[in-house]
Amino acid sequence: MGYLRRRFRLVLIDNRNIGRSAAGSVSVSAMVGDVLAVLDDLGIGAVHVLGASLGGMIAQDLAVRHPERVDKLVLACTTPGWPFAYPMPQVTVRLIVASWRLPADVAVRHHVENALSAVTLKERPELIEQILARQRSATAGQANWREQVAAGASYVGGLRQRGIRARTLILHGEADRVVDPRNARLLAARIPHARLVTFPKLGHLFFWEDPAGFAGAVTSFLLDVD
Repeated sequence: MGYLRRRFRLVLIDNRNIGRSAAGSVSVSAMVGDVLAVLDDLGIGAVHVLGASLGGMIAQDLAVRHPERVDKLVLACTTPGWPFAYPMPQVTVRLIVASWRLPADVAVRHHVENALSAVTLKERPELIEQILARQRSATAGQANWREQVAAGASYVGGLRQRGIRARTLILHGEADRVVDPRNARLLAARIPHARLVTFPKLGHLFFWEDPAGFAGAVTSFLLDVD
């Protein structure tokens, strides 16, 4: 986020039961309400909204339900949700099921490795430790992470993305094994005038794998006045 902080004021929101957020039932709809509450508390009207993965589901739902609050929209490594989307790749489904029987630290490591591309794992193994260190700083137990997974897996977006009027940028790693990359093309086809940028050979955490490229694409889009 350091790249983006140089050009924009950032408002970073922890999902429910993650970090310093308040407890409550976890769903995309509920977390849309949380975003609105934060913006209202800060006295902010319309904003540029960026969401990755589950955050991307929250962001698109916000744009559908409250278009007056979204100026430009950036959706990263996310899905339009059921029933008209490509399902989670089986490699990740199997990993999630197996994780329930693993110690929490082992499960988290496996998920981080799965979220990076094979190229990154081979050429930059130190990135795994950087991400794990960042995740350890978040106050969330295994049950909390399960809630987040369940919220994403149960998200029903239908075809409502067709109603998004905000100018939209869609970003996705072509080697994503967590969210099928074909979902990016579905979103780009459904959202009027959306722009799609893909990152070859990068995974679900492409913004960790290529932070400069990610920030450059976002910055160029947000500052484009055309």
